Amino acid sequence: MPTDVYTEDYLLSILSELRKLPAETEWVEFKCSYSNPELIGKYVSALSNSAALHEKTEAWVVWGIDDKTHEIVGTSFDPKKSKKGSELLENWLLHEISPHINFKFYSLEVTGKRVVMLSIKASFQHPTRIQKEEYIRIGSITKPLRDFPEIEQKLWDVLKQMPFEFGVALDNVCDEEVLRLLDYPAYFNLLNISHATSPKSTLVSLEEDRMIARNKSEKWNILNMGAILFANRLSDFEKLRYKAIRVIQYAGKSKIKTIREQDVVKGYACGFENLMSFISGFYLLMN
Repeated sequence: MPTDVYTEDYLLSILSELRKLPAETEWVEFKCSYSNPELIGKYVSALSNSAALHEKTEAWVVWGIDDKTHEIVGTSFDPKKSKKGSELLENWLLHEISPHINFKFYSLEVTGKRVVMLSIKASFQHPTRIQKEEYIRIGSITKPLRDFPEIEQKLWDVLKQMPFEFGVALDNVCDEEVLRLLDYPAYFNLLNISHATSPKSTLVSLEEDRMIARNKSEKWNILNMGAILFANRLSDFEKLRYKAIRVIQYAGKSKIKTIREQDVVKGYACGFENLMSFISGFYLLMN
């Protein structure tokens, strides 16, 4: 699940903007209480792919909103209780959706009525699929992507144009969180430049080198470049945590028996010195 968690105030502001739309879009779906797991999975795939196609960072499904008038009507849908067979809905979605994308359900009360919002991040590098099938939005209708080869090719063209380093590792982060998540002293030291004199100037420097970027809500998106190089902990970034470096020493030439291993939890640049110290320790022990 994503590590970025939206506040209620932020969700209410997003809800207000979504309700102002004249109709459902390729990246927004309104529902009342419909809770079919297979259809929700198709929404995740279709909305994620459509968001990427239309250059949006995320898409939304909102339960408790009339899809014609956009009035708040409330919903009985509860994602924490919904199941696919005997498995909780969220768990089922996690292992059926691939490649992994961040999504999260939020429940809130608006004018005394229950509203559920599902945030879905845009697909990145590969189309998002559910149970090995990729979907897309045609207007407000969800369809298999394979039925529209021209749109499929356009989506692939868009995904291929996205350099990994400028993708978003974590979005909507406040100033303090950026400085907590990134090892900015290492950034200044490794570039051999003077340390910024204030948090604001530090953020400006990181922005200029495209480690972070301002978003529309006037908060920060931490870009993949910033996170993978200078994360204090790569595990704080869901999409990057599997890219952490692991050093393993095996007994002999096979990989059957492990003597010792070490995970480098920090980003590649700020964790490089520790990595080399660990490898040097391996060498000294072997000799």
